[in-house]
Amino acid sequence: MTDTSNARPAESEAQAPRQSRLRRLMRFIPLIAPVLLWAVPCWVLLHTGQHWPLPVTLVGTALFALALIGMPLMMMRGHGRRQQDRAAIIGDTLLGTSWILFTWSVLLGVLLRPALTVASVGDSQDRARIVTWAILGITAVLLGWGYAEARRVPRVRRLDVQLPRLGAGLDGIRVALITDTHYGPLDRTRWSARVCETVNTLEADLVCHTGDIADGTAERRRAQAAPLGTVRATRARVYVTGNHEYYSEAQGWVDLMDELGWEPLRNRHLLLERGGDTLVVAGVDDVTAESSGLAGHRAHLAGALNGADPDLPVLLLAHQPKFIDRAAAAGIDLQLSGHTHGGQIWPFHHLVRIDQPALAGLSHHGPRTLLYTSRGTGFWGPPFRVFAPSEITLLVLRSPHPPTSI
Repeated sequence: MTDTSNARPAESEAQAPRQSRLRRLMRFIPLIAPVLLWAVPCWVLLHTGQHWPLPVTLVGTALFALALIGMPLMMMRGHGRRQQDRAAIIGDTLLGTSWILFTWSVLLGVLLRPALTVASVGDSQDRARIVTWAILGITAVLLGWGYAEARRVPRVRRLDVQLPRLGAGLDGIRVALITDTHYGPLDRTRWSARVCETVNTLEADLVCHTGDIADGTAERRRAQAAPLGTVRATRARVYVTGNHEYYSEAQGWVDLMDELGWEPLRNRHLLLERGGDTLVVAGVDDVTAESSGLAGHRAHLAGALNGADPDLPVLLLAHQPKFIDRAAAAGIDLQLSGHTHGGQIWPFHHLVRIDQPALAGLSHHGPRTLLYTSRGTGFWGPPFRVFAPSEITLLVLRSPHPPTSI
């Protein structure tokens, strides 16, 4: 029989250097990413056989170099301590532009150029220039369309969700979900008001906001958030914190939402009763809350359910889908989340899926737990949404035994 008692410490010691090296490499990503995002399109568009006139090549290369320097500088000034909104708008717009340019430079550089060669289209210079114009054309279209998608009032997504433990008296309860409004450098006060008007047309019993209200403090973004006070619900308006609140004095946002008439469900619950049946509506702080250092802020599911009858169905608000592991272990019936933005700008959703168990829509976890992940109502950073439309969600909760009509 082999003694493995000494093998495990040795394995741990071997893994520790690998993990520390990985962490050191991760630190360089903020430096490497901007270079790749701008250098790859610059090379594909200007230096792969197009043979542009020298002034075009020099001016184009200079513009890419300027964007490479300007983007991180503007983002630091915009989102750092200074929080200069104009700088943030420029930096965010450059970030979105670079991501789209990079994506299509890679895709068309890999796919279109060989296809043109196989089809014997022109000479190598012709093919290189066709690829360049195709990349620039697609980028321009996606930027215009993506901006319009990000700035419009989201469409309402409606779906019925059956909860096996939901009592017949609660059948048809209407739950409206908004999330990730991200009020920020671009003033969206009018947009905010129109979103709230749309929510009010849904005549919801319960309206939920699952966090990331804004980028910036409550004092700084108060005007954009103020329309949330006009939202109507027949039973309750409830809110939980998102990770972005913890970048911007989260307690100020909790206090403002309370002032606007929303109930912050900070590791607590309320009871929604109708027709002799009861639904537990619980909420937890975001999973990043504890690391923020704010006293009393942490995701505490046991605290949220403390005192609730374990036989009652539970609707849980948690900002990030990744909380579903804890929710499923506790037998939660339905968790509502946001955070992912559905990827926001394709194909960023592949990176989101590395961190989160769901991207958008309804998914099953464990024997009875459902998760609904919204693509978000607003946008973060780059003012673009590409193949990831925003949404206002209306979930109609259904009982397996609806009341019989007389």
